[in-house]
Amino acid sequence: MIHATISGDIIAYTSLSDADKIIIENEIVNLFKLLKKKFNVYGRMIKGDYLECYIPNPADSLRVALIIKSYVKSFSLESSDSNNRVNAYKTYILRMAIGIGDISRFEPRKGIIDGEAIYFSGRIIEDNKSTSDKKRIVIKKTLFFKSKDEEINNTIDPLIGLIEVLLSKATAKHNKVLFLKLMGNNEDTIAKKLNIYQSTVNEHSTSLGWNAIEKAVYFYEKLITSKYSIV
Repeated sequence: MIHATISGDIIAYTSLSDADKIIIENEIVNLFKLLKKKFNVYGRMIKGDYLECYIPNPADSLRVALIIKSYVKSFSLESSDSNNRVNAYKTYILRMAIGIGDISRFEPRKGIIDGEAIYFSGRIIEDNKSTSDKKRIVIKKTLFFKSKDEEINNTIDPLIGLIEVLLSKATAKHNKVLFLKLMGNNEDTIAKKLNIYQSTVNEHSTSLGWNAIEKAVYFYEKLITSKYSIV
């Protein structure tokens, strides 16, 4: 069965305060509950700084990845401490990889996700964890895609690159709006949820490049749906 997985790690996790670690872990666990209701996603945290998601419909995988990234980038940490590694966390937050392929065994009660998809996503994260030294973190990309179809890989890779450029300068406020839009809320609803004017929501949407992001996500969904049967 062809499904999708997301593997990810929290950048510079060990340099964060204990209070910050608890905030991040709790927020991600709460987000997994929302994703379960919305997309039937199974998500889990491993060892505090590593996450895995199983996504039944592979076409949802980019949207889910962007939801996770925008959600985590939208809240503040308790600690005001700042050093190179903590600054790296605040800038990049998460490194994530989408894998699409066979899932041969999925037993959430036993904590088992096995198959081609989780191998693809997990391997990319492991391969991109290295840094030049303990104090400085070198980040070139924070979102990756892998399937066994090289044509799909070559199509999706630049698409993800363009999305990363748009999101690289997004503020916490922009990410709050992006998260709610990716979850399917219209601007009036978002304004009420955030207690701001609808015009402000529109301004944030324009600033973060929502129209381009939305088109990219729709393109991805159509492409993946056309290439893979949805079980």
